[in-house]
Amino acid sequence: MGREAHSNEGGGGRQEGQSRHVPVMLQRCLDLLAPALEGPDAVVVDCTLGLGGHSEALLEQFPGVRLVALDRDKEALRLSGERLAPYGERATLVHAVYDELPEVLRKLGIARVQGVLFDLGVSSMQLDEADRGFAYAQDAPLDMRMDQTSGVSAAEVLNTYPPGELVRILRAYGEEKQAKRIVSAIVRERDKEPFSTSARLVELIRDALPQAAKRTGGNPAKRTFQALRIEVNGELAVLERAIPAAVKALDVGGRIAVLSYHSLEDRLVKQVFAAGAATTAPPGLPVVPERYQPRLKLLTRGAELPTEEEIAENRRAAPARLRGAQRIREDIE
Repeated sequence: MGREAHSNEGGGGRQEGQSRHVPVMLQRCLDLLAPALEGPDAVVVDCTLGLGGHSEALLEQFPGVRLVALDRDKEALRLSGERLAPYGERATLVHAVYDELPEVLRKLGIARVQGVLFDLGVSSMQLDEADRGFAYAQDAPLDMRMDQTSGVSAAEVLNTYPPGELVRILRAYGEEKQAKRIVSAIVRERDKEPFSTSARLVELIRDALPQAAKRTGGNPAKRTFQALRIEVNGELAVLERAIPAAVKALDVGGRIAVLSYHSLEDRLVKQVFAAGAATTAPPGLPVVPERYQPRLKLLTRGAELPTEEEIAENRRAAPARLRGAQRIREDIE
């Protein structure tokens, strides 16, 4: 799932090979994780392998590290497998969703890890493959499943969900203020003919929105497509389980870095990190016992943003928000 950005925003024209794919905020991610990965026998988990750019850089920069990389997209695993083949047994690639991390580590016999990286969102490969239906800039089947072997497609969501549920999804996951207006149009149109392609949905959204709403925030379909993608892939529910599980898997001294691409993801990451970095002691205790001490130390002041230079080079990096934390003590039950 990880996002490797290149300069072609919104999904037109696939780039051949990986020469133009540049992982977002790569050096900053490496710098955040470095102090935990320089020791012997360090294990780092890339929870969102994508095209393997971050993973390749981790293997290259830390010659002693072992990589475990997860992705739910079999095509991403195949392409990354070719890219990471020179690293041999140092790289273990697993077909899994990132909330399955505890189970993956258990099967591999790994008790604790020293580093975890999440690069959330949609990978360039998924945006650039026209038949995946992620991009609103080109006509494609409305699929949006990151794992095309399971689950319901975006078309099924549009064609079968009750109107009230569609409104909830667009508001909650797309932060779409015009959700009722868009859903009314969807319901009216799906009764005539079920939705199957993205162009028809984009056109419907353009027609449904008032002029004022079309003047701000880029493509007016962006929020609806984001909401559908999150629903189809269960992204927020998965993330809600995955971040605490990743923190739990960290060794003391281990570090986690998370790249988010919209406020819903970033807020969730912020909440988990903030809770871990806070004392849980009842107020008024003269001395805070060990079991109430913070388990995490925050490594970023708020969320860090990509530089202007990086955004100029990779437009898909523009919405990125990076947060990091370090495990500073064990959980004491």
